[in-house]
Amino acid sequence: GHDVKIFSLGGQATLEEEGTEKESLGIINRAIDLGVNYIDTAAMYGGGVSQKYIGQVMKSRRKAVFLATKTHNRTYDGSMRLLEESLKSLQTSQIDLWQLHNVRTQDDLDRIFAKEGAIKALEQAREEKTVRYIGITGHYDPLILKKAITQYQFDNILMALNAADKHNQSFIEHLLPTAVEKKMGIVGMKVPARGRLFREGGIRSMEQAMRYVLTLPVSTIIVGIDDLKQLEENVRIARDFRPMSADEMKKTEELTKPYYAEASWFKVSW
Repeated sequence: GHDVKIFSLGGQATLEEEGTEKESLGIINRAIDLGVNYIDTAAMYGGGVSQKYIGQVMKSRRKAVFLATKTHNRTYDGSMRLLEESLKSLQTSQIDLWQLHNVRTQDDLDRIFAKEGAIKALEQAREEKTVRYIGITGHYDPLILKKAITQYQFDNILMALNAADKHNQSFIEHLLPTAVEKKMGIVGMKVPARGRLFREGGIRSMEQAMRYVLTLPVSTIIVGIDDLKQLEENVRIARDFRPMSADEMKKTEELTKPYYAEASWFKVSW
C-alpha cells in the first residue's frame, strides 16, 4: 500500500561509517527533501552506526518514510534483542519492514525456520505491531531465496540486481519471476556493484546502471550514497527514468560480459 518512489536510500557507504555524522544527516535529510520515501538499513551496518544516524533524522521526520531494517541473527532470542536495539537506535516505536539479513545457505533456512528460529521473532513482532511487514534479503544464492519465498509468504524481498546478473547465477532468471508471481514488494540492490560495474568499454554511467535495473519489475532500488552530489545525481536519474527497450537491455548485458565475475563477486559459485 506504500507508494514508493523508484529510488530509495540505502544505509551503507557514508551512512555506516563512524565519524560521518554531519555528512550522513545531511544526506538523509536531503534525500527526504528530494522526495525519497523509503530508507533501508540493518542492525549490522557499521556495527549499529547506520541505524543511529538514521534515527537522529527519524526523531523528527519518521512519517516521511517507509523504514526498513534487518536482523542478521538466526534465532528468536537473538533477533528480538536486535529488534529492541533497532527500535531504540532508530528512535521509533514501529518499523515498517523487518527483514532477515543476507540469507545464503540451506543451513540459514534451517536455523531461521527451526522451533526457536528467527521467523518466530518476525511473526511475533508483526502480531504485536512493532513491525508492519516482514521480508527476506540476499545477494548470494538465488535458488536458496527462491526456496524461502516458495515455502513461506514473505511480504517483501531485497535481492541483488545489476546489468552483470545474467552471466552468473542469475537472480533475474531464477528468483525475480517467483517474487513477481507472489506479488511481493521487490527491492533491488547492488545496482552499481559498489562501483565495480563501471569501466571503460563496459557500463560507464550510473544512469545506465539504474535504467537497466529499473526496467525490471521492481518496486524500487536502494543505493548507498557517498556524498550529496551522488544523491542529487541518482534522484535526477530516477526522475528522468524511461525504460530500456529489450534491445537496449541485451546490449547493456553484453557490455558486462568480459568482467561479470568482478561485478558479481558477492554471488555463490555453482
